[in-house]
Amino acid sequence: MSAPLDVDVLRGRLVGSFAKLDVVAATGSTNADLRREVVDRAVLIAESQTAGQGRRGRGWVSPGGGLYLSVLFRPDGVPANRLPWLTLLAGVALVRTAASVGVQARLKWPNDLLVDDLKAAGVLAEITPAHAVIVGIGLNVARLPPGVEPGAGGLRPTSLEEHADGPVDRTEVAVTLLGELAGLERVWREAHGDPERSGLLDEYRRHCGTLGRSVRVELSGSQLSGTALSVAVDGTLVVRDEAGVDHAVSAGDVVHLRVR
Repeated sequence: MSAPLDVDVLRGRLVGSFAKLDVVAATGSTNADLRREVVDRAVLIAESQTAGQGRRGRGWVSPGGGLYLSVLFRPDGVPANRLPWLTLLAGVALVRTAASVGVQARLKWPNDLLVDDLKAAGVLAEITPAHAVIVGIGLNVARLPPGVEPGAGGLRPTSLEEHADGPVDRTEVAVTLLGELAGLERVWREAHGDPERSGLLDEYRRHCGTLGRSVRVELSGSQLSGTALSVAVDGTLVVRDEAGVDHAVSAGDVVHLRVR
């Protein structure tokens, strides 16, 4: 059983990066709780969630030993059309965090953290009517208990500890993840959300394991199959179909197809 998160260590190590940071034993959804928050760079971490959500309204399983957190950002000066980049930014923070414990991870567009094609984390971002963005992250840290079901696209779950050389300290992982998230967001905000000027676009492309893969994109009421070519400056995934036509995908479930 994982030790509880040390809130004093978290607050002490992250002072200046966030305006407030709270840890609760349990809640329904950290994203839902932060919808009532008004403070920029507020963090809420839950030891467990009973009603966590994934993309497209799916449930998010929160087994013990993970990190379940949400951060509210109010990036004044960033145009509304660039706000979706925060969810891809969170994916980059996750890759850096995995590397800090010796785990090489990749991203499945837009923000699923994969280790050996197994899912270790996911991100759900919500844009509020008040130009704020709530970024929710669920990261499996400790070894998973038996019986955790695969997620969307049939991806089997995994955790950092299952690929690291030894035990992984959740408090240290939380400090690293939030520190990386704060640093990336600060540079991105100072660049007015420009993913090229902030360096975010190039780094995301380097970490995106979807690029160059044969994929199937499950859209609302249809499917698109082809090769993932690039991530565009607006964050969309460019997929070239069998007829050689390029499609910009802004939303949909991407399935990595195995080469036969």
